[in-house]
Parts: sequence; C-alpha cells; structure tokens
Amino acid sequence: MKPGQTDQDDRKAWLGLLAKSPAAKLAELWAAVDAISDYKVLRAPEIGAVMVRGRAGAVGAQFNLGEMTVTRASVRLAGGAVGHGYVQGRDKDKALVAAQIDALMQTDQADHIQKTVLDPLRVHMQATKDKRARKAAATKVDFFTLVRGEG
Repeated sequence: MKPGQTDQDDRKAWLGLLAKSPAAKLAELWAAVDAISDYKVLRAPEIGAVMVRGRAGAVGAQFNLGEMTVTRASVRLAGGAVGHGYVQGRDKDKALVAAQIDALMQTDQADHIQKTVLDPLRVHMQATKDKRARKAAATKVDFFTLVRGEG
C-alpha cells in the first residue's frame, strides 16, 4: 500500500463507527486530541435525505423502507488528504469532525487518532451495546411446555 492509502475495509469501519457514535462522546474525545487539523472545507456541512432500503426476511427482494436524514461534509488537510463525514441526523458539527478524523486517518497521524479517538469510541459503543443486552436479558421470559400424561 502506498503512503496515504488505506485499506477500504478499515476506512469503512472507522467511518461507520464515526457515523454511529454519540455526538457528545465524539466531541469529548475530539476536544482532547492534540492533532494538526489545518483544513479547508470542500463541502460545508449540509443536511439531506437518503433512501433506506430493506429486504423481506433479510434475504428477499429489496424494497424502499423510507427516507433518513443525514448530514455530510468534506475537508482537505493542508497535506492534501481528503476526508468525508456522513452522519445520521442534522448534526453539522459531528459531520465536520467526522470528515476531519477521516482525513487524519489517511496521514501519519493515523495511529494517534486511532488510540485517542477511535479505540475509546469503540470501547464506549461496545459497553453501551453490552449494557443494552444485559438489560434485555434481565427481562427475558423462558416459556416451557408441560405435557400432561392423560390417556
């Protein structure tokens, strides 16, 4: 891989993480980062809608489920790396931060950003998921069938 290039699967993973993360947690982690973020806005944060598609039974024919509001932004760092941020909802600041992080992840600061933003964000998201799973498990009802010996 050439310098400045990233594996598409890795980039897809961090963009997905940024898109799904809580805005407050992302802002908190980003505020604590000591990273060069001299950038030019290529596409100012703008709000729009995308069509969400579904599949019948998760494997059947696709159908249009409905529209979802998204916000997108694009930036170019002084070094030339371009970053994009797409986030659910109408959070322009979060989209701009996601774009900056995406751009920085394509530079020599990637390890620093990974350790100070993405890894803690991943841990936070997993803890939230685990807490939700524990709460759901606590309300689980086990049904069983009692067979009578009649006849």
